[in-house]
Amino acid sequence: MSNIEEVETNKEEVKLSKKDVVKAFWRWTFFSHANYNYERLQATGVVYALSPVLKKLYGKDSDEMKEALDRHMQFFNTEPSFGGPVLSMTIAMEEEKANGAPIDSSMINGLKTGLMGPLAGIGDTLWQGTLIPILLSFTLPFAAEGNILMGPVAFFTLHLAIMTIIAYKLWMQGYETGKEGITKILSGPMLPKVMTFSQTLGAVVIGALAAQFVNIKSPLMIALGEGKSLSIQTDVLDKLVLGLLPLVVTLLTYVMLKKKLKPTTVLLILIVVGGLLAALGIIGA
Repeated sequence: MSNIEEVETNKEEVKLSKKDVVKAFWRWTFFSHANYNYERLQATGVVYALSPVLKKLYGKDSDEMKEALDRHMQFFNTEPSFGGPVLSMTIAMEEEKANGAPIDSSMINGLKTGLMGPLAGIGDTLWQGTLIPILLSFTLPFAAEGNILMGPVAFFTLHLAIMTIIAYKLWMQGYETGKEGITKILSGPMLPKVMTFSQTLGAVVIGALAAQFVNIKSPLMIALGEGKSLSIQTDVLDKLVLGLLPLVVTLLTYVMLKKKLKPTTVLLILIVVGGLLAALGIIGA
C-alpha cells in the first residue's frame, strides 16, 4: 500500500506554459466559428482550441483524453472575445484535474454553461452596441467622401486591434484568476454601471449616425393661396422634431429586425417603399 502511495506522490506534475495557453487563444480567436452548426454551435471550435492543451495534460491516446474530448463536444455558444475567459478558466480546471484535483466533467461543463450566457450578453452589448457604433462615427464620414484608407481600412484595423487586445487580456486573466475572479466581477457593483453606460453611449452614437447619414426629406408643398405655400418639411416636420423622418426610418428598421426579418428582406422593403414614395413625390433625398 505504501508503494502505491509513493508512486502517486512521485507522479510528475503536468504544468502548462504560457505558450500553451496563448496557442489555445489564437486557435479560439480564428476558428471559434469555423465549423459552426445548429446542434452544438461552437463545440467543434472549442475542441480545436483546447486539443493541444488536452494532449499535453492527458496524453494523445489515453482514456482521459477521450473523456476530455467528449465533454467539450457538448453544446457551447458565447461571444468569442468576452466569452473567451470561460475557456481559459476551463483550461485552468483541466490542468488541476490532470494533476489530481477532485474535478469531474459535470463541474467543468457546469462552469461553461453557467458563464457562457452572461459573458455573451456583456460582449454583444459592448462590441455591437458600443464599440462598433463609435468606430463607425469616426470612419463613416471618410467613407462617404470616398476615402478608402480612413474609411473601411481604418474601421477594420481599429476594430481588429481593439478586439484582439481586449480578448487576449481577458483570456489570460481568466486562466490566471480562475472561476473565482470572473464570478467576483460578475457579482460586483461595477459591472451594472459599465453596462448601463455602454448601452446609453451606444444608443446616443447610433442616434447621431442615423441623423447624419439617413438623409430623407419631404419636398411636399401645400398651396395656401395668394402665392403662399406651406413646406411639409421645414414648416411642419422640422418644427415638430428636427430629423423626424430619419428617426422614423431608423426605428422602423429596428422594429423589422426585432421581428426576425432577414437583413436582406428589410433592405428590400426599404428600397421598394422608398422608391414608391419618391416616385409619388412624398419623400426625397
